[in-house]
Amino acid sequence: MLRSLPWKEVTARRYDREAGHGRRGTRSVRTLTVTGLGLDFPYVAQAANIHRHRTDLKTGKISRETVYAITDLTARAASPQAIGQLARAQWGIEAVHHLRDTTFGEDASKIRTGHGPENMATLRSFAISTLRTAGHHSIAAGLREVS
Repeated sequence: MLRSLPWKEVTARRYDREAGHGRRGTRSVRTLTVTGLGLDFPYVAQAANIHRHRTDLKTGKISRETVYAITDLTARAASPQAIGQLARAQWGIEAVHHLRDTTFGEDASKIRTGHGPENMATLRSFAISTLRTAGHHSIAAGLREVS
């Protein structure tokens, strides 16, 4: 559905180039006001097309990825640059959650009431931070070493 929107005609764009962590990349963000286009999402105001192109500087391997997103933020409230920043912030959150889930099995946790889930997430993050501060690059290996 979002893929079929008229992305080639979009004028609201943002391009960023970056290098780091052994990679060079380009990210483009296109946003499109979609009110009145008949999308079946309540409150949607904009759609975004985020295309990432990365090159591993060591191996030369190239990867491309396109992600589509929707938001209730209007074009006035969120430019393509702001949408790109929000998306990157979310990926950072997902990276931390992935680490907590693969290392501590967070998604399988049976703690579901009161402040228990937030407290356990805080404790898991504290453990990860403590291990990193102690110089462990692998959190799983650090946990095995200290237990």
